[in-house]
Amino acid sequence: METATTSLLALLLHMIATEAAFSVGGGVGIGIGGVGGVWIGGGTNPPDPPNSSPQNLNNAYIALQAWKSSIKDDPLGILTTWVGPNVCSYKGVFCVESQDQIGVPIVAGIDLNHANLKGTLVKELSLLTDMSLFHLNSNRFIGTVPYTFRELISLTELDLSNNQFSGSFPMATLLIPNLLYLDLRFNNFRGPLPQDLFNTNLDAIFLNNNRFSGQIPQNLGNSPASVINLANNKLTGDIPFSFGYMGGPRLKEILLLNNQLSGCIPQGVGLWSDLQVFDVSYNSLMGHLPDSISCLSGIEVLNLAHNKLSGVLPDLVCSLKGLVNLTVAYNFFSGFSQECGKLLLRNVGFDFSLNCILGRQMQRPQPECSLVPGGGLSCLTIPSPKPLVCGSFLP
Repeated sequence: METATTSLLALLLHMIATEAAFSVGGGVGIGIGGVGGVWIGGGTNPPDPPNSSPQNLNNAYIALQAWKSSIKDDPLGILTTWVGPNVCSYKGVFCVESQDQIGVPIVAGIDLNHANLKGTLVKELSLLTDMSLFHLNSNRFIGTVPYTFRELISLTELDLSNNQFSGSFPMATLLIPNLLYLDLRFNNFRGPLPQDLFNTNLDAIFLNNNRFSGQIPQNLGNSPASVINLANNKLTGDIPFSFGYMGGPRLKEILLLNNQLSGCIPQGVGLWSDLQVFDVSYNSLMGHLPDSISCLSGIEVLNLAHNKLSGVLPDLVCSLKGLVNLTVAYNFFSGFSQECGKLLLRNVGFDFSLNCILGRQMQRPQPECSLVPGGGLSCLTIPSPKPLVCGSFLP
């Protein structure tokens, strides 16, 4: 019976989390971030809580009213409900019962996704120290993240994606002590990525579709994240050699596509045995593929298209059992092995167009193949007199 109850609770949590991600406000919910109970806010109008905590709710009232004053456009009328001291009745604001004080509500989350609000973030929002999630996807907020956000000690999820934030990387986000999910994609942040980004405990890092530039910090491999998305920026230089040699084996997806990266694919990539998506397409990577790619036993999507890679696509890559899609189009590969020819029979998507493979259709004109870019590039590999054994090629 206990197992069945646990399964039901897990299902309910999943259903509520899914619904909340696509709505403003949104009905009933379960407590998050270590606080129990059910949502008692989110657009409903309950009576004032009988045992409300003056400190927590008064701070929330101050914070939300200060923020409301900074919002210049509210086309959906969301903030018309933000009246009076009962913040748990505000649309998009979710309260739960405190675990420390029975019957005392606290503000545990704000979900204003797709509200189309125009304004800025204010320093007073740091008063929401019980807040576990803060979702502002698809609005029109400008400016940056106040430095006071470092005081949001309960915050685990911060989604500021698809807004108009700008300036350098918001360092305050790296000082939020319990943050696990950081989503800054589709904004106008620019400048270098800070080294401290990969020394945090973040599990998900979404920075794609900004204007970040410069080299990827050399400590990329330190990150314990399961998802790292740096796509569609202006990053340059090599993929750090440390990639794969440090940190835990938790990485599931890394997307570096559509930057200006150069050099070789590092040998360490093969250490991520649980990696499912590796996309480095639309860069200027050169040289041969490292043998260690054959150790990506969990890989499903391997996209190397639109680079300057060369050599023969080996059996080691095409034999990966989990492959769903392998894309090597628009490179300078000169051939592929017998195993690669079997991919289509395995219903694996395989695009090798516009390479330099003799006897195959839709390849580059021969003059383009006479001078292979990076032909003199020597990609560092880990020498070994024995055949490659996955997980054992650390220097």
